[in-house]
Amino acid sequence: MFFQRIAHYLNPRNLFRRNPDDDVNLRMMHGVNKISIWMFLFCLVVLAVRWLGRS
Repeated sequence: MFFQRIAHYLNPRNLFRRNPDDDVNLRMMHGVNKISIWMFLFCLVVLAVRWLGRS
């Protein structure tokens, strides 16, 4: 369930898709989760590039 939710967040097709049954607070929470996961992955890539650049 956990990995399925992360895969759902990372899918670009689901980035702006809304579930009509969700209320505003739940939609905002999912939006913040999507942004934080994308920022975390971006920072991992930046750290990896910087680490490989020092070698």
